[in-house]
Amino acid sequence: MSAGFADIDWARPWLAPIETRGRRWQAAALNGYADYLAALNEDALQAALVTGRGERLAFIAQEELPAGASYEGHIAQTGSVPTRHNLHDFFNGSMWFAYPRIKAALNARQAQQIDALGIGPTRGGVRDALTLFDENAVLFACADASLADALRAFDWRTLFVVERAAWGARCEARIFGHALLEKLVAPYRACTGHAWIVDVPADYFSLDDAARRALIDDRVAQRLNTELLDSRTFAPLPVLGVPGWWDANASSDFYDDTTVFRPGRRSR
Repeated sequence: MSAGFADIDWARPWLAPIETRGRRWQAAALNGYADYLAALNEDALQAALVTGRGERLAFIAQEELPAGASYEGHIAQTGSVPTRHNLHDFFNGSMWFAYPRIKAALNARQAQQIDALGIGPTRGGVRDALTLFDENAVLFACADASLADALRAFDWRTLFVVERAAWGARCEARIFGHALLEKLVAPYRACTGHAWIVDVPADYFSLDDAARRALIDDRVAQRLNTELLDSRTFAPLPVLGVPGWWDANASSDFYDDTTVFRPGRRSR
């Protein structure tokens, strides 16, 4: 079963950072589950990445997760990521290669919380925030504090219309959350990510994609290792509002839909 792999449109701009590897994985996934896992593990062997406690990254079939074992804890202890033959886990695997330090930092914090609190009916505030990041984060790289302020204040007109030329020059968005990437295989206007603001130097925007990702990977991972986390750390970001990501947003009228571009905290 292809599980929607054929529906990935690599022309979508938010997929550009993972396209090269993603196309190979897509072809393997369309051939079957075994070929798909083999492709992931071949790349993992070459990349020599590690999970939250320094274990070498690998991918296993979901049914190989031992009964009673926690998903995050198993990854931290063994390095093996239980992986299903579906889009959700396809994009999760992709993020291990695009942002390996962030993924390892998330895994380390998740495992730490499990060790301290165990597995209960609820995750608790820190694990909830870590899961939210893992599933739905958008990394908002920004060299202009006024743009970060506009995002936090829900000032969509400033962020997307007045300062439209700033995108790619003083700010940009990079999707990290694998559940969000899965949703965007079939994009819809209200699709919203949880933006994590990353302060970057002005010369960040002169770097190539690999260098930008490496800089963000390092800075965000360091913060995840030390910061107190809760859901208030994030700012909502309707992702199809990002200039250049959706043809309809070339018209400023696109941002008049207050069911998507809500006034939020700005009106308080």
